[in-house]
Amino acid sequence: MLKTVAEVMSSDPILVNPKTPLKEAIQILAEKRISGLPVINDAGKLVGIISETDLMWQETGVTPPAYIMILDSVIYLQNPATYDRDLHKALGQTVGEVMSKNPLTITPDKSVKEAAKMIQEHKVHRLPVLDNTGKVIGILTRGDIIRAMAAE
Repeated sequence: MLKTVAEVMSSDPILVNPKTPLKEAIQILAEKRISGLPVINDAGKLVGIISETDLMWQETGVTPPAYIMILDSVIYLQNPATYDRDLHKALGQTVGEVMSKNPLTITPDKSVKEAAKMIQEHKVHRLPVLDNTGKVIGILTRGDIIRAMAAE
């Protein structure tokens, strides 16, 4: 019998708001030994996710995009919008400035196999689990899936 997301997800995840200070989110991640937090707005709707990957920009900084000059014109060899996004992550002071927007989500009735496929295909580490009203009711991580596999 296939297990569902609801059976293996972590229920009642810790949630943060876009206005949450970054230092507070870092403290939560460190103290709870977790690698990501769903971000909800004041209406309780999911607006992003903040993860260790997002926070690495704080420590590593960013490298300006490569460019060449031709006839006093600058031609970027990489997308300058990517640099702008990464710079915001490196300099951000709140969760909203650093989080990844529009995270991939899943519903609790989906199979763990389907969730694993989504995680693998999209190269993410976690999926917020939303109920039919769009409220975050859990989070499914790679670790949850591995523990479910070990329990079989």
